[in-house]
Amino acid sequence: MAGLREQGYVQSEKGHGGGWTLVCDLSTVTLRDIYIALGSPSLLAMESRSETPDCLVEQAVNAALNKTFEEAEALLISRLGEVTLAMLSADFHKRFRKAKKKMDD
Repeated sequence: MAGLREQGYVQSEKGHGGGWTLVCDLSTVTLRDIYIALGSPSLLAMESRSETPDCLVEQAVNAALNKTFEEAEALLISRLGEVTLAMLSADFHKRFRKAKKKMDD
């Protein structure tokens, strides 16, 4: 949460009913902004292996996989930049209203 606080996205409240609160303009903050504020952690759990680093087949496979992983991560980060917190909020509220209506029926 420290990275989010440092960027001015959240603030903490102490005491009963306290916790973290969003304090930013949801329409200007994207998931990419959040990703960066969190330190740009690895997005893909898969990595190339180097069990036998002298193996030419392994080297060729790793080279192909590394390029693919880099391209996939770049695409994902780009797409994160297209999603604002306001979009997520709107989608949540739409789903919440639908679920509430279902429970009321």
